[in-house]
Amino acid sequence: MSNTPDFVKYAASIVPSERQIRWQETEFYAFVHFGMNTFTDSEWGSGNEDPDLFNPEELDCRQWVKLCKLAGMKGLILTAKHHDGFCLWQTEYTDHSVKSSSWRGGKGDVVAECAKACEEFGLKFGVYVSPWDKHEETYGSGEAYNTFFKNQLKELLTNYGKLFCVWFDGACGEGPNGRKQDYDWSAYYSLIRMYQPDAVISICGPDVRWCGNEAGVGRSSEWSVVPYYHCNSLAVAAQSQTDVSKPPKKINPTAVDLGSRKVIKNCNKLIWYPAEVDVSIRKGWFYHSSDDYSVKPLSKLMDIYYNSVGANANLLLNIPPMPSGKINEKDIETLLSMGAQLEIDFNENLADDSVMTDNRHLDEEHTGQQILEPDSDSYWHSGDNPEGSELILDLGDEYDIDKVVLGEHIATGQQIEKFTLYAQISGKWKRLEKGTVIGYKHICRFKEIRVRYFKLVIEQARCFATISKFECY
Repeated sequence: MSNTPDFVKYAASIVPSERQIRWQETEFYAFVHFGMNTFTDSEWGSGNEDPDLFNPEELDCRQWVKLCKLAGMKGLILTAKHHDGFCLWQTEYTDHSVKSSSWRGGKGDVVAECAKACEEFGLKFGVYVSPWDKHEETYGSGEAYNTFFKNQLKELLTNYGKLFCVWFDGACGEGPNGRKQDYDWSAYYSLIRMYQPDAVISICGPDVRWCGNEAGVGRSSEWSVVPYYHCNSLAVAAQSQTDVSKPPKKINPTAVDLGSRKVIKNCNKLIWYPAEVDVSIRKGWFYHSSDDYSVKPLSKLMDIYYNSVGANANLLLNIPPMPSGKINEKDIETLLSMGAQLEIDFNENLADDSVMTDNRHLDEEHTGQQILEPDSDSYWHSGDNPEGSELILDLGDEYDIDKVVLGEHIATGQQIEKFTLYAQISGKWKRLEKGTVIGYKHICRFKEIRVRYFKLVIEQARCFATISKFECY
């Protein structure tokens, strides 16, 4: 510990807020892109569409939410307003909304129905609201538009119960000769903190970071502690929500390192800024019948899951409803398969009722055995000399296992930088994985083996090491 450089000690001291921890525990949730674009077969609307085009005659938010639950998700984020400015709720501040449509006699409210369905099925509810508004006349005028946007935001924050997330993207396709609006981000954030203090503000916000692509690709080392400048809304805006028909030419998940010692060494301000992987189940974000044959197969979705939730990120999977207001059969089939596969993959934690020993621990309240306690605040702590710490799990008998789930106690920071996982095969320790980041959750996958003993060795850590999850499937 005494030899630890000061910048590493500083990184070790950065911890998440309570809301960030609750968000991380949500792990896997849905994005629902639904709105005017659903009815015009487009991705980015013009803002001049006739509100009467919006007519989901069979709207069934209960179907959406029930499906999400069966797919293994814990929340849902609805596009309450996309870039075309059409609002899915009864807003007082523009006529470009459901109240000007003949759907439900102008009295319909998709946000209300969705929030109610989430409450019924026990899913968390969040809203996406686009700061860019192609319909609103005051857009580009500065303060007048910021006031308009804050008024709309307040409606969403105060009329629909508890929100777990407010999701801002930074997209703006106005072009060089378009209207330029300086968003008053700090005022937007203050409003959210005032009315929904438990909600994370994602992507163009201080709580949750975009992973950097929309292809469902996470990094092999996804750090939660990163330099403060990754929270720059303008920089995010320049990169996010590019035209989905032109994905990046080359996505290399290992190319960008955001939080290793090398990267943080010369940064005087670090923040806890965990990653979210957002991806659509289809080619586009909104429903297009031409995409009915581009629904991602189960194998692809499971890969995305393991490379996001299984690699210290959360997964936001988009499911776009059809113009009828229901989810297409092809999406339903895939999502039900995914839920069933997750159920199979994580059916029974074979490490329950096992014995965990360690070669060092901080005190008797933080021994290896604490990892196996069901309480998420029970964890092993190495003490001040983490490197070379060993944890040995004895399952009591041999079982067929192909996955080990590890997790740090992130309330005390992200500490582990290098680890190795072994299994005892025929009396010898066989290496299964050599890794870097563990963070909130890291899933080690390997060819199925019959095994009784596992060993986790902490090769490098910042100031100490903690483990609060060690599960076997």
